[in-house]
Parts: sequence; structure tokens; C-alpha cells
Amino acid sequence: MTIGIIPARMASTRFPEKPLAMLSGFPLIQHVYAAAEKADSISETWVATDDSAIFNSVESFGGKAVMTRADHASGTDRIVEAIEKINNPDIDIVVNIQGDEPVIEPASINKCVEALNCKKTADWATLIYPISEDDNPNIVKVVCDKNNFALYFSRALIPFVRDGSGSANRFAHIGLYAYRLNAIKKFAELPPSPLEQTEKLEQLRALENGMKIACAEVEHASPGVDTKEDLQFVENLIRENPGLMNIK
Repeated sequence: MTIGIIPARMASTRFPEKPLAMLSGFPLIQHVYAAAEKADSISETWVATDDSAIFNSVESFGGKAVMTRADHASGTDRIVEAIEKINNPDIDIVVNIQGDEPVIEPASINKCVEALNCKKTADWATLIYPISEDDNPNIVKVVCDKNNFALYFSRALIPFVRDGSGSANRFAHIGLYAYRLNAIKKFAELPPSPLEQTEKLEQLRALENGMKIACAEVEHASPGVDTKEDLQFVENLIRENPGLMNIK
């Protein structure tokens, strides 16, 4: 059984109370929830939160929510607690869906789950998309082996082109993950690793400890909402492209 979990918290530095910000007449978190519900690969969708207002909002639109502690260092840690509280013995795959991507395509979620199911030796799966040159450290880059397993993630522009030649393609990373249940539980028990602490990328903890992350390519990333300006951008995008609206 595959479930989707959307970590959501109020305490955003750049955009306080972001999950409940209204977008096209609905809370931001409802847009993400609707996208997950439309993904055929997911049997159940849950929001994991530490805030009663988010919990109540999710239940008010008919969604499922679980309360978690407020002191989690990452969304992954919050997901592990949520899994324990959901306590369903049939769960074998968990999908971590970012709560600030309201127009994420259900097909992208399906592709991530499919990558994990197809790669029997993979512990995690995630999504990547092609880029040219982009040295923005907020855009996480990834290099993969010939079997589409991640070799490394970095905020730096990788691979580095030394002399202007070479044929390697560049890819950026999308923060959507599918985990095998035993892998995410093992990950949560591991201490933060040196590369993770250096780059501030928790997926490097998995690689440093020998886990394998399968990467599935999509055409592009969906726009995230980090600021009120981003919210207005997505509002305009939905107005111009009504098909992006996951709530029907």
C-alpha cells in the first residue's frame, strides 16, 4: 500500500501561515492534497502537521490529517512520526509531497512511485528535470549514474565543465520523494552526516549511508510558493491555465 504524506507547518520565516493562504478560493494545502488524491499510485493521502488550525482546515474539506510534534528538524522526521500514528500495517511505500507546490502534476507523483517500484534495489525515488546553466544555490543539482541512480546532490553547478567540452547533461532536483517504509525508518535513526550538514541537503545522509536513490526525469518543476509574490504568480498562472487547478 502506498500513502502520500504532506508535511505542513505554520512557522515559515518568509511566509507565515502559508498552508492556509488562499489560492483561487481554497487554502494552499487543499490544492496540494487534491493533487495527491488525483494520483492513481496513492491509496491514501494525509497531512502531517503540528498546528491545530491546519488540522481543522484539512478535516473541514474532507481530508485526513494527523497531529505531530512541533520540534521536528525536518519534514522527513515529521513523516516518520505520522507513519507511526497512522499505524497501518499494509503501508510499504510512503510519498513525501511538498506542501507548497499547489499545481504539482499527479502524473509526476505517479512517475516517482513507478521509479521506486521498477528499481527493486532502490531505497528512495525522486524526480529530476533538465537544466542548462544555473548556479542559483536554491536550485539543487544532481548527477546520476547510467542506471539513473543518484551519485550526488549539490547546491553547486555540477557537473563542472573544465575546458568547455563534454557531453554530460545537467539536471535539477525536485523535492518529491517516494520511500520504502523500512528505508525511511532507517534514515530517521541515522545521525546527520558531514555532507548533509555541509550542503544542507538531507538526501545526502541517505547516500553517505549507502542508500540508493532512483531518479525519474520529468520535463519541468512545478512552481513552489515561498513568498506572497510566489502565491500571486501561481494565482495568475491558474487564471491563465485553468487546467492546472487540481481542485474540481
